[in-house]
This record gives sequence, C-alpha cells and structure tokens, in this order.
Amino acid sequence: MSDSAQNDTIPDGTATGDALPVPIDEEFSVGGIDLRELPKVSLHDHLDGGLRPQTIVEIATELGIDLPADNAADLGAWFGAEMANGSLVEYLKRFAVTISVMQTKDGLARVAREFVEDLHADGVIYGEIRWAPEQHLSRGLSLDEAVEAVQGGLEDGIASVAAKGGRIRVGQLISAMRQNDRGLEIAKLAVRHRHHGAVGFDIAGPEDGFPAGRMKDAFDYLASEFFPVTVHAGEAAGLESIKGAVLDGRAIRLGHGVRIAEDIEIGPVEGGSSMVTVGRVAEWVKDREIALEVSPTSNIQTGAFAAWGDRMSDHPFDLLYQLGFRVTVNPDNRLMSQTSVSRELGLLGEAFGYDLGDLEIFQLNAAAASFLPLEEREELAEVISAAFAKA
Repeated sequence: MSDSAQNDTIPDGTATGDALPVPIDEEFSVGGIDLRELPKVSLHDHLDGGLRPQTIVEIATELGIDLPADNAADLGAWFGAEMANGSLVEYLKRFAVTISVMQTKDGLARVAREFVEDLHADGVIYGEIRWAPEQHLSRGLSLDEAVEAVQGGLEDGIASVAAKGGRIRVGQLISAMRQNDRGLEIAKLAVRHRHHGAVGFDIAGPEDGFPAGRMKDAFDYLASEFFPVTVHAGEAAGLESIKGAVLDGRAIRLGHGVRIAEDIEIGPVEGGSSMVTVGRVAEWVKDREIALEVSPTSNIQTGAFAAWGDRMSDHPFDLLYQLGFRVTVNPDNRLMSQTSVSRELGLLGEAFGYDLGDLEIFQLNAAAASFLPLEEREELAEVISAAFAKA
C-alpha cells in the first residue's frame, strides 16, 4: 500500500465546518473516543451524494442553474428535510440537483477534490467512491473525459491532504445506471481505466424492476477481465434482487444488502436462546463472506428495512453481525443523509451498545472487502488494528 493509503494524523480541518456535508466539529464518540480520530474505510459512498452545499451554490451560480435555496445553509437543510420520506425512488429524485452541477470538467474535478478532503476530515484512510459517468454528459463531456476529470480531482484531493500532513487513498467505482441499459459500454469504460483509478464496477439506480440480469453481457465481460463487481441489491427489492446480484452479477459485495434478513427466520426462544434458521441465499452470502455495504441512516430514509421497523434499533444490522455476516458501515450519501462514517458508527454504537472492539471489526471487514490487492488490504488492516489498539 502506498503512503497515501495510510493516515496517522488527526484531520486538521480542510474547510470550514459549515462547508462540509456534515460539520467536522460535530463529535461522535464511543467509550469516550472521538470516532473521527480512528482510521476508517468507506466502501459505499456516492460522489453525487457528498457535495458541499456551498459548492453547489457556487457552481450553480456560474452555470445559471436554479436551486431550491440560494444559500448553503438553507440548501443543506433542504436536502436533510427532503430525504426523510421512506422511499428509494423519492430519495433518488433529489440527485437531480447535485448532478446538475457536475457536468463540466472543472465541476467534476472540484467535487472530487473536496470529496477526498471531506473523507479525510472524518478520518477515512481508504475510500471507494462510486458514481455513474453516463449521468454527467449533458454539457459535452465524453465518458472517458468525465472519468479523467474525476480522477484528476481525486488526485488533487490526495495531494491537498498530503500538503497538510495527512494521508488517504481512494479509488473509483464506475457505476452503470440499471434503467439505461448501457451496462456493457460502462463496463468497458471501467476496464479501460483500471490502471488509472478505477478499482471496481457497480450498478445503481432504481432496483425494483431492474434486476442485475438485464446487464448479463456486462457482467460476463467483467468476469472475463477479472474486474471486481459490487451490486446494489437488497435495498428496494428483496431476495430475488440479491440472488440476481450474486448469480448474474457475480457480485463479491452487495450494496446495502439488508434485506438478506428476509431469508433468516427467528423462532421461539428455547432454553434462553432463540432458534435461528438461515435460508439458502443468506447462507451462501454469509459462508462466501460476500460483504454487505450497510448504510444505516440511508436505509431508514429509503425504507429498506421497513418490515422490521423505522428506528435504528430496529435495523437488522445487529442480527447480521451476530450471525457472522461480513457487515461494513457506510454513509451512502453524506449530503442527502446528513451523515458520515463516524456518525453511522456512533449511531450503531448507541443503538446496539457496541464498543471499540466491535467498531474495529467493522473496519477490518471493510478493509478485507475492499477492491485493493491482497497485500494492500493486509497493510490497511494493520494500520486500523494498530490505531484501535492505542485508542
């Protein structure tokens, strides 16, 4: 792992607190430890879901784009208020605002640079940043130009962090929009850039009604190129979506995946213990250690686990953790969900009584599930364990 993949310094404030999707002076702690001080891995983090409100205002002004609010504070509040609706389809509609200011080389590069700085401010040492290039072509960019613009911004962000004494590493997850049927084209785009920042492939967008099998040619191609895949599944749709991701998509990670709990039956308590039956799909995911990219706050907002309730303590995360699934903790969209990796960890800690040992496991799970080469995953795990041991 290169030096940029490590982080042994405390974030020094790359921007003012109110410029960030989540203020950097907001503390989330477990056992008295500020979670921002601990090294973290973010695997499910959308580029178009992590913009600074001030950046949206400034780029929109330059491009003549109308916004729901004309200042950063009100715009940030608008995103937060509009996201609590319990529907993935409604949740996704708000991205029209952020995507509208990500249509030029300069706009994409700026957003990507700030994204890296904001990850570092939260203590993230490795992040996989997903986005869909096909959504960023309305002002004349080609697919390759869009990817190159984002990569340039990411590298500028890494350099900005390094200039202030910090270290971070990032990679692009190139997403295809499942409703647009451009999967093979986007898969080839991702592979073209595999040595220039792209570390994996994803499909995103409306899950229900758009199964992974629609893009079977893309997944066949990716398999032939030995290119890693994660698939949004088990969020807005259930077990059939997960089966499609695993069988048709050959996914080695599941984006969210929380509805795998539908394949777990908890029987009556006998002798002080509940009888748990794990179905074939869930057993396969667990035994193959297919990582679940869980985003707790987002899951509440989209109604992903509505069958179990609508509070953090109702989330099936703890059930999956206790049963041995490879659970990871992610923000999904830091602006839309007004969150960060540290905040998600803090909320889970409050809901389920987790201590630092539990949080370390979640980070080690994420390191192991990252799309880095094996040796670099092991080094990443060493950095995490060393920091948690000192905490």
